[in-house]
Amino acid sequence: MTVFLSSLQQMAQLMLFIVIGFILSRLHIVPENGTAVLSRLENNVFIPALVLGTFMQNLTRERIGAAWQYLVCGAAVILLTIPPAILLARLCTKDAYIRSIYTYGLAFSNFGFMGNAVVAALFPDIFAEYLIFVLPFWTMIYVWGVPVLLIPSDGTEKKGLLSRLRPLLNPMFAAVLVGIVLGLSGLTLPSFLTSAVSSLGGCMSPVAMLLTGMTIAKIDLKVTFKNLSVYAVSAIRLLFIPAAAILILRFLPLPQPLALCTVCSLAMPLGLNTIVVPGAYGKDTSVAAGMALISHLLSCFTIPLVFMLFESLIA
Repeated sequence: MTVFLSSLQQMAQLMLFIVIGFILSRLHIVPENGTAVLSRLENNVFIPALVLGTFMQNLTRERIGAAWQYLVCGAAVILLTIPPAILLARLCTKDAYIRSIYTYGLAFSNFGFMGNAVVAALFPDIFAEYLIFVLPFWTMIYVWGVPVLLIPSDGTEKKGLLSRLRPLLNPMFAAVLVGIVLGLSGLTLPSFLTSAVSSLGGCMSPVAMLLTGMTIAKIDLKVTFKNLSVYAVSAIRLLFIPAAAILILRFLPLPQPLALCTVCSLAMPLGLNTIVVPGAYGKDTSVAAGMALISHLLSCFTIPLVFMLFESLIA
């Protein structure tokens, strides 16, 4: 019960930021391009700063030996999640476009914005390991998730593997590499730079949640709450997948931090890429927006439940 209450309190705080972002957008207190500006700051400044500071301080020579376990396990988790996601999406709808949206949402949770915020708040001791664990998730998103499922194809353009991997060359991955070098070498930055990195990294969680609220504010609420399939997909994403993972993990001899990283990556709500990417190509995002809204609202209660189940069966 202790982990449930602490998780619920933290989720309530994160949800408050989402509500604030929602209100700011609905009342037009922030400009129309506010979401785009915050998104660029989050992806190019705040997340890289948090990643850099985490790896720089925590990825020491003593801990690097276990890093390969997190990479291998993360790759195994995402590869094992994709086939059921494809099958379940087929059962939920016959529409090809919506099926792709459902497939992406079931295969990839919001392990980035929401996952980083939850793990940093509830389990800071494993945050560095979590960042390593989800690296295969990011790779699969850029190689398969976004280009295959979310970007409309006219049937003429074929992207090679190298062109799909090019998005991996971004500030977050650069921060990972620099943080690894600094952490393993023992080199320290000047105190003013360390403080700056820490301050910028501290903006990641609240800005991510504000951005989530501002994105959800653009949703037609009446249409969203009437779409029953969105509730089904959200329930699968938030309860069925993490609960199944916990039951499997109970019989596997994995270290508890590794098992916890697995559950954290799978227990988050549906991601926002299903809104942002198709929307940039003029596609209908009403279903994806509904998934984001419903799943983020429900996650305030399901994430504490999942962690309580994890504590009772594994921890």
